[in-house]
Amino acid sequence: MSSDGPYHNEFDFEFLGNTTGEPYLVQTNVYVNGVGNREQRMSLWFDPTMDFHSYSILWNQRQVVFLVDDTPIRVHTNMEHKGTPFPKDQAMGVYSSIWNADDWATQGGLVKTDWSHAPFVASYKGFEIDACECPLSVTADEVAKKCSSTGEKRFWWDEPTLSELSLHQSHQLVWVRANHLV
Repeated sequence: MSSDGPYHNEFDFEFLGNTTGEPYLVQTNVYVNGVGNREQRMSLWFDPTMDFHSYSILWNQRQVVFLVDDTPIRVHTNMEHKGTPFPKDQAMGVYSSIWNADDWATQGGLVKTDWSHAPFVASYKGFEIDACECPLSVTADEVAKKCSSTGEKRFWWDEPTLSELSLHQSHQLVWVRANHLV
């Protein structure tokens, strides 16, 4: 997901290259106001090429949660009260691409893309978006107002139960970070 412009916000799921027998890595990243460098890499506990899996992002005023098959793998908490910027006032679109990153992605760029296996294909199934719809012409202040829950208008993602992970989700996140964070 990404907004436009030099001070864009962005949430990424990036699937990094793989060498035979090695775990598949997924990298998440969060850009806020054009600043990234918040990458986190995890080895997946399954082979993502063998079946379809669910990759989700829950984004509300309190947190951004990256999930794989409903298991949280990363949480970016709103810490604006401590001076840390949080993505809240830019509409974002959903994008997908296949990107050659063999200069850094697979074992730090040591393993290059084997182009003899081209073409490379990404397949999607059950693709869904549930979001606040914003026209491109609105200002940042208007986005924040339009997409904020109020007394008469409530979005499911702003429910109090989604302001933080449940106890079960917290345990899942601890497991992922203890066993799969690279």
